[in-house]
Amino acid sequence: MVTLALAGDVMLGRGVNEALRDVEEPRRPWGDVLPYLLSADLRFINLECAVTGHLQRWSRSHKVFHFRADPAMLSYLRAARVDGCSLANNHTLDFEEVGLLDTLRYLELAGIRHAGAGRNLEEARQPAMLEVGPVRVALIAVTDSEPAFAAGRDRPGTRYLPVSLEPEVMRRVEEDIARAREAGAHLVVFSNHWGPNMVLRPPEEFRAFAHAVMDRGADVYFGHGAHVFQGVELYRGKPILYDTGDFLGDYAADPELRNDWSLLFRVSFDGYGRFLGLELVPVELRYASMRLARGLTREFILERMEQLSAELGTPLVRHDERLWLEAPVLPELWA
Repeated sequence: MVTLALAGDVMLGRGVNEALRDVEEPRRPWGDVLPYLLSADLRFINLECAVTGHLQRWSRSHKVFHFRADPAMLSYLRAARVDGCSLANNHTLDFEEVGLLDTLRYLELAGIRHAGAGRNLEEARQPAMLEVGPVRVALIAVTDSEPAFAAGRDRPGTRYLPVSLEPEVMRRVEEDIARAREAGAHLVVFSNHWGPNMVLRPPEEFRAFAHAVMDRGADVYFGHGAHVFQGVELYRGKPILYDTGDFLGDYAADPELRNDWSLLFRVSFDGYGRFLGLELVPVELRYASMRLARGLTREFILERMEQLSAELGTPLVRHDERLWLEAPVLPELWA
């Protein structure tokens, strides 16, 4: 069995950078969530900041927020044993191409794989390949945010992909998944930083897009970008995580939408790449830290996720103060 821990937006800049700069124990911000991260076989996040000492901000298109983390902040990712991260998002080039190139270099020095951005379009399209024993896992990452950040043939940037069922877009999806399979992937994680902020339900066109991606061979859809978690859907026996919410940051909590409520998504597959189950661990986010959700907060998180997933036709089961989605039992096929 292979278990992947998928977490949403991790922002190491701004207030997080300041709060953790002098912390001597790099495990501290993860709190009692850390065992759930470390007990998985692989851990993937969306890294929503540039990792650079370059201070010149992006100014070629309008941006309100610019997130930058000192290179030393990667020690916190290493403490959580983050294996791979998506760089396809709307903050990777907040400090221009220099900031992106620094981010790539520092991640590579830290031994953390990345996907969704690169020194050119060819590199931005490359999946991150990781291994769990004989099982090879590919992380593909795209975003519909900040088209000005898109990589070009000779230009650093992100893997930009609009949410559309147009044949050209679907062709790109098929090519990316085929490339991962050709590289030997048994499991393909399709990461997408997409959609509007602070929205609890995916628009219908987003659901149609996610279904189309799964139809083209992805094993799990790993969405993020709304800053709040959305429901999960079991589609043709495979999980779609429409939005995994925030996971580490310095953001103020909205009193109604509660972007300080989150979950860690642990997805399990057998050695043949067949989906076995999804465990959802409720997490309470604090300023530059987190802990396992308790009491009423945990109850509110569980109830919201149950409701949102039920609306997508996917019932969840409670067990040990967590939620579970099990793969459907399929009849044996006899030759």
